[in-house]
Amino acid sequence: MMPPAPTSALGGGRPHAVVIGSGFGGLAAAVRLGARGYRVTVLEKLDAPGGRAYVHRQDGFTFDAGPTVITAPFLLEELWRLAGRRLADDVDLRPVSPFYRIRFDDGTLFDYSGDPQAMREQVARLAPGDVDGYERFLQASEAIYRVGFEQLGHVPFDSWTDMARVAPQLVKLQSWRTVYQMASRYIRDEKLRHILTYQPLLVGGNPFDTTSVYCLILFLERRFGVHFAMGGTGSLVKGLVRLIEGQGNVVRCRAPVREITVEGRRASGVRLDSGEVIRADVVVSNADSAWTYKHLVPAAHRRRWTDRKIERARYSMSLFVWYFGTRRRYDGVAHHTIAFGPRYRELLTDIFTRKVLADDFSLYLHRPTATDPSLAPPGCDTFYALSPVPHLDSGVDWSTMAETYRRKIMRRLQDTLLPDLEHQVVTSRLLTPPDFEQRLNSYRGAAFGLEPVLAQSAWFRPHNRSEELDGLYLVGAGTHPGAGLPGVLSSARVLDAVVPDPAALVHRVAATAAVAPA
Repeated sequence: MMPPAPTSALGGGRPHAVVIGSGFGGLAAAVRLGARGYRVTVLEKLDAPGGRAYVHRQDGFTFDAGPTVITAPFLLEELWRLAGRRLADDVDLRPVSPFYRIRFDDGTLFDYSGDPQAMREQVARLAPGDVDGYERFLQASEAIYRVGFEQLGHVPFDSWTDMARVAPQLVKLQSWRTVYQMASRYIRDEKLRHILTYQPLLVGGNPFDTTSVYCLILFLERRFGVHFAMGGTGSLVKGLVRLIEGQGNVVRCRAPVREITVEGRRASGVRLDSGEVIRADVVVSNADSAWTYKHLVPAAHRRRWTDRKIERARYSMSLFVWYFGTRRRYDGVAHHTIAFGPRYRELLTDIFTRKVLADDFSLYLHRPTATDPSLAPPGCDTFYALSPVPHLDSGVDWSTMAETYRRKIMRRLQDTLLPDLEHQVVTSRLLTPPDFEQRLNSYRGAAFGLEPVLAQSAWFRPHNRSEELDGLYLVGAGTHPGAGLPGVLSSARVLDAVVPDPAALVHRVAATAAVAPA
């Protein structure tokens, strides 16, 4: 008896890949799989794509829900090339300068930029004795970048031997040090240390615990700049969806996944909340990695990522975000502002270790209308104020605390950066830690998944090629290399090395059919 012609799980001529979640990692994975010849279906729980990069439109204002800092644009350009297009044809990226305006609690300002001479002048004004130390720290950051990003950021860590192979390089780069310890080797001034070490917070890490590998962010920003997509970060999401659809593939919204189906030791597809089963040759989860294993992969098929291991892991902080629009413009406020509170180490200890909601806070203030006025009605401004807070282990009842906390933030901004704010706000909305868990399926409401400490990096993170099931792959913040836009886009690059070519899958299906009983 002749075996049947090779087909995919759905009976078509091309193997089928299902991608769970339409965050940047999932959309990038879909483009890459589509370029390799897979038929791809992206499944999104929400009513629109983007995941953490969802877009809220309210009263004429446009709010990017999450990612607002775009670095390493070459990773986006590569996706457009894979789809036969140019990024510049679909998205208008504009450089932002300064990258960030830093404001200390005593009113001291520091414009952090990619201009070498301007940075030397800023450092000399703030900490004249640290100019040479700053330059040496930047050189150390470049060395870490050359290894941590260029060599390791897009390669899989499937085996402990992969980790052993790079261990000498990591030791040479002193990756056992924390970001703060590494900066302190070169910098004496405490304010300058703060400026050069807060970056891990952008990927969910505490600078006092995060491995110094993340010092590479300093050089990454210097080399490629900080950019903003006109129309908001959501314009990148739209562009990626167009690429996927242009490849003949599909993005389905309002399609929450209940579980990953399994045949033997292989992921065979997904079952939706509706009960619909979608078969697949390859399943890629862009959902939170802890959520994927705890809620989507049946416990009987988990040997490493058991409930106990998931519960004992360390998770990033969560976020409180207040989105608001004002009836006037605040033209003196930069696109990105970091407003430090009165405490640094102590506040981070409250957030990450003690897991208590402190009375004080530090803020990231995003004013996209500084670059793109179209994101607000004429004469108005769009903002969001982001405060790092403990994840849900804190026990904070955000249903009663949210408005109180918002008002504290409003008063702080009114006293420092946005005069008369209370009377200028015309629209408002909130994102709290429970929203990360309930809306975005983030375990414990952690905004960035696993905390990026050394013992949860590279091979120690959930692998891009699942350790639990054949045919299951992970992308996004909770897998290697980690959170942040460059990290999640790089996680999709790893798939090129671990997901088999479609032809290989077709041959596997044919071989299985040939030996199956008649």
